[in-house]
Amino acid sequence: MPKAVKLADIGQKLGVSTVTVSKALSGQKGVSEDMRAKIRQLAQEMGYVKAQPQEKGKERKSFTIGIAVAERYIGSNQPFYWHLYQELSKHAVQKNCFAMLEVINYVEEQQMLIPKMVTEGKIDAMILMGTFQKEYVGFIRHNTSLPLLLLDTLDKEGDIDCVVSNNIMGAYRVVNYLFELGHNKIGFVGTRLATASIDDRFFGYLKSMMEHGGQVRGEWLVDDRDRFTGASDYQLHYRMPQKDDMPTAFFCNSDIAANVLIRKLAEEGYSVPDDVSVAGFDDYINEPFPQIGITTYAINTAEMARRAVHILLSRLENPDYAIGVYLVDGRFIERESTKSIGPPVPFF
Repeated sequence: MPKAVKLADIGQKLGVSTVTVSKALSGQKGVSEDMRAKIRQLAQEMGYVKAQPQEKGKERKSFTIGIAVAERYIGSNQPFYWHLYQELSKHAVQKNCFAMLEVINYVEEQQMLIPKMVTEGKIDAMILMGTFQKEYVGFIRHNTSLPLLLLDTLDKEGDIDCVVSNNIMGAYRVVNYLFELGHNKIGFVGTRLATASIDDRFFGYLKSMMEHGGQVRGEWLVDDRDRFTGASDYQLHYRMPQKDDMPTAFFCNSDIAANVLIRKLAEEGYSVPDDVSVAGFDDYINEPFPQIGITTYAINTAEMARRAVHILLSRLENPDYAIGVYLVDGRFIERESTKSIGPPVPFF
């Protein structure tokens, strides 16, 4: 029996992503007419047969969804991914499915080892949750035929469906708020190139800074972790600006980073928000009773998890299904860690 032709087979021959092939064959927007014609012609020549979606009213089969996450993101001081996994598990159960978590350590990622839940045939589809090395994501893509989805990170090759928070616009909203409070000397806390999420939040910071004519200075960009391992040694990475050149506000890539920054500022004699305002992102913190309520942009983890489960189940029932990148909006929350220091700074 000849092997069934997959969307990836067609995309590989034309040098385009499976998302592009899916859109072309299903009549969706986002593909040029010339490319659409080439894809359809090649699909016909290769003998591609479109999979039939499950009939309405028919009982959905139960599947097991595997969730792989890097060990550096799942420690006791990292509540965000634990919460996201719980949401995934809850939504999977609602769909008569099961969620299985496997933590990938640094050595396994470096040695390009396929997760055991895959090699042992325990799962029907897989989620890579959080940022992995580009090479590892590519290795998984090319060494498993399971439906694959990236959660809270982006695919650098553009072949894999992704569900992410709207990091750029969320960060942009928070930094705009700092300008509304009269701040124009605003720093950023987060190690760039460590994760896709941090980078996108940095881009949102840059967008707001440029539109307000704010100065982005190297000494106001504070790292919060090791770029390669993701390890967070706060005493090592939080190198603060000189006291005579301290920003009046900081935007931090996470609420945990914001909370640590507040402690570091206190050690150096600064009070938040009286001396320096601090804002974060995600609305997740690793302390039951934080020192102060942090102004932030809350990530809608429930919707991210619901959408991720929906996409994978749709793929399992219809291999032609593809969504590309799905952005989930959050909500801005004002708390006590920020303070007005003057009239709003206008847009340029």
